[in-house]
Amino acid sequence: MTQYKFNRMEVAGSLGDLGTLLPMAIGMTMINGLNPMGIFLSVGLFYILSGLYFKVTVPVQPMKVIGAYAIATGMSASQISASGFWVGCFLLIIGGTNAIKVIGKYVPKPVIRGVQLSTGVLLMAQGVRFIIGTSKFQILRQAVEPYLTVQNLGPLPVGIVIGIIGGLLTLLLLENKRLPAGLFIVSGGIFIGLVWGTHEGIYKAFNNLMGGLNLSEFFPFEFPTRADFTFALLALVLPQIPMTLGNAVIAYADLSKDYFDDKSKKVTYKSACISMALANFMSFFLGGMPLCHGAGGLAAHYRFGARTAGSNMIIGSIFLILAVVFGSHLLSILYLIPMSVLGVLLLFAGSQLSMTIIDIKNHKDLFVSLMMLGITLASNLAAAFIVGIAIAYALKSNKLTV
Repeated sequence: MTQYKFNRMEVAGSLGDLGTLLPMAIGMTMINGLNPMGIFLSVGLFYILSGLYFKVTVPVQPMKVIGAYAIATGMSASQISASGFWVGCFLLIIGGTNAIKVIGKYVPKPVIRGVQLSTGVLLMAQGVRFIIGTSKFQILRQAVEPYLTVQNLGPLPVGIVIGIIGGLLTLLLLENKRLPAGLFIVSGGIFIGLVWGTHEGIYKAFNNLMGGLNLSEFFPFEFPTRADFTFALLALVLPQIPMTLGNAVIAYADLSKDYFDDKSKKVTYKSACISMALANFMSFFLGGMPLCHGAGGLAAHYRFGARTAGSNMIIGSIFLILAVVFGSHLLSILYLIPMSVLGVLLLFAGSQLSMTIIDIKNHKDLFVSLMMLGITLASNLAAAFIVGIAIAYALKSNKLTV
């Protein structure tokens, strides 16, 4: 199998995870004051470098616990930056000492499937929120589609109409290699934005384009204070680590093996940890957001057609070009994609990931995975991961029965 392909399916697959990445990037830019150029530079470089090293499709995602809490509470950019540095240190130690191999060895398969199921359901739920207009970002902007001039088509919100049509078209084109679903749905979304968008900041963005490259915005760095580091460790990093180990290391590496078999031999627990550690150090100095891999991101890329590291080169190059060409105005380009289109991508990515549970046959193992889903919906994935391990071993030792 060729390690790098650059066809329509790889292009479509490369766009599959935008529903996770873009809303978080936009939110952390608008609410927390992160530099959009730093975000896009670090994401683009991480995509490209990880693709070159692992030689298979590799996902790049924001760290969701840190991102969601930071956006919800309006944390400062320096506190978020400090959290990225801490995460890099933790992952480098865990991966460099091979402690993650020991951790991974004792995580039962139903717990891994529980992480994948829970993540998939969360992605689908967020996709529905984007479509019906109830995500935090849409509520904050008090609009179903914040960057469209039309909010309703008759009695229905425009997001629901776009979501239904987009979902049906995605279903029809999901296995179509001549007109890939991911490429079609994103292109259609951009067309809608061009025709009915508010074009907020778009003219500034293209005027900025005429001024040349934006290399002057490299390293927009304000070093965090000791208080920032302390607060970030307690409020952001400690809650994030269990989810990172469960979803971005163990579940991700196992799913990569399921999808790519021997071709993903470099995707190990150790290499995933070190890869994310280096990415977070890079993001720290570029002024970006904390980054990770993730089972959900891999499922999204795979669902929409990515099969080689060529997808990483494609999406990584797009992010780098947007950063260098448009600089701080690049978000204006992203506003062209309706939130409901991102919701459709999340729905299908989440369903792909959730279906990994179908190989669970034993009812005790299924109980563990479903319990983890319930705990995730009631609390968070980090808590579900820890409790899931305890339940799995209790069932195995016959201390619990179901």
